[in-house]
Amino acid sequence: MLIESKQNKRVKNWKKLHKKKIRDQEQLFLIEGWHLIQEAIKSEWTIDELILLDGVDHPESWNTYNLTYVTKPVLNEIAQTESQQGVLAVVKQQTHDEQELGQKLLFVDTVQDPGNVGTIIRSASAFNVDAVILGEGSVDMYNDKVVRATQGALFHVPVINGGDLSRWVAHCHTHNINIYATALDDQAMPLQHVKPNGSYAIIVGNEGEGVDSKLINEANETVYIPIAHKSESLNVGVATSIVLYHFSQAT
Repeated sequence: MLIESKQNKRVKNWKKLHKKKIRDQEQLFLIEGWHLIQEAIKSEWTIDELILLDGVDHPESWNTYNLTYVTKPVLNEIAQTESQQGVLAVVKQQTHDEQELGQKLLFVDTVQDPGNVGTIIRSASAFNVDAVILGEGSVDMYNDKVVRATQGALFHVPVINGGDLSRWVAHCHTHNINIYATALDDQAMPLQHVKPNGSYAIIVGNEGEGVDSKLINEANETVYIPIAHKSESLNVGVATSIVLYHFSQAT
């Protein structure tokens, strides 16, 4: 099927998926580009539909999916990237059993920058985190820029829009999972001195405010990354990656 009009109802529905409210209602989201689509296909995520620029060659295996072809003006209407590759997919959102998230968790407190959250998810996948919980105030995991920044890692580590992180902290206490909050308080331990056991939860916060004081008070330990005095601070995506690497090597 070839869609040539930007006024087509399906085109309008695809475009609406750039809004969180509609994504949540439909339980769908859009991805763009060969790499992201191949990563989604390799995972257990469900591809609802593949959208291809008319004339673009595609793997024969894609013929098993629901394929729709569009013209260049239609593609421009729904795509978010400037350097379009002519392929998009509508993917079904996933839900996860909160009781089966594992013993190595990452809690993200009010991080709103999509690039940072994408980097955090990518690092979580690289350093064997069992699940990432995005707390209230953090950007939506299905935001277009977040999905692109994960470089496909979104499809390989469970990520949850988790709301109030306090209930997740309570979950950890119930299951004897030690909680480490990143902070610069007087009791904070230098990262290199932290010796986690096999299970842990790490809480990271945004660069401006840090982790919420209530969550810090509920943590078992606070930790910080020693840096040169001439450097004021680290980007939260970079800092989280350093912490996750240390924990992956120490357990």
